[in-house]
Amino acid sequence: MIAWEAPVDDYLRLRRQLGFTLVWDEHLLGQFTTHLNAAGARLLTTTAMIDWAGLPRPDGGAGASRAAVRMRAVRSFAAYMHALDPAHEVPPAAVFSHQTRRATPYIYTPGEITGLLEAAGRLRRYERSRIFPVVFGLLAATGMRVGELLALDADEVDLDAGIITVSRGKSRDPRLVPVHATTAATLAEYAARRADRTAQSAAFFIDHRGRRLSRCNTQYAFERAREAAGLTAGGARPRMHDLRHTFAVTTLLGWYREGADVAGLLPRLSTYLGHSNPANTYWYLTAVPELLAHAARMLNIAQQTTREART
Repeated sequence: MIAWEAPVDDYLRLRRQLGFTLVWDEHLLGQFTTHLNAAGARLLTTTAMIDWAGLPRPDGGAGASRAAVRMRAVRSFAAYMHALDPAHEVPPAAVFSHQTRRATPYIYTPGEITGLLEAAGRLRRYERSRIFPVVFGLLAATGMRVGELLALDADEVDLDAGIITVSRGKSRDPRLVPVHATTAATLAEYAARRADRTAQSAAFFIDHRGRRLSRCNTQYAFERAREAAGLTAGGARPRMHDLRHTFAVTTLLGWYREGADVAGLLPRLSTYLGHSNPANTYWYLTAVPELLAHAARMLNIAQQTTREART
């Protein structure tokens, strides 16, 4: 029997040196490690990986997407182990394959965002009322990913220049995120309160103990604020990530309504959002009915202009 924690740590270290973050992979591989150790496994086998990936959730639920995500994580680890020792098996790529479908984004109204921030300001205990209105407000104002925001260090938030440096996003290259003066002022107020106590980490957003704010606590606070703001009525359960969608859609709608050159401005939005593939930005044009209508209208105008030019 081998201790699987060591090879998993080596694998994660190698991948991270190549620029990958692998936060969720680390979580899944931790579960897989426990499974292997309990089984006394000495080698990785396709059967063992399929059995683990297909395990139901603790609540009894299951799903092809869940199994596919788990298999993707362990298959990559298996390929690493196979390179070290061919006795380790690598499952076929088609096992638990799942076609990912993007969920229709929930687009918050300005009133709903205000209500969410006000509800966050009423959260009790552990200084949540001071921390999370700023966190959720920054997500709404910049369209940053939740992971990018939580990974910010204090020296990456330049309040004088009003620029945030995102160095741990999906892209390997850092990007600059300018913020509005009102956003910078709110961040400055938070930073002043943050400086009143000794932080145990370099993080910009810290919890009441001075540690980097965790994704788990942030999600919990969001769900409580969402419920208090009445955003769960009618079966709708908007996500934190939908604040990013709302920023993108609102920006595009504003450009269309102003008659701006949306096609020319899209690459700027793509850069601001940190999309490595512009197709991820163009997706918004079909994700929301009003945007699709605007895009279709602009296409008709372009086609009409082309026909007139030919005649």
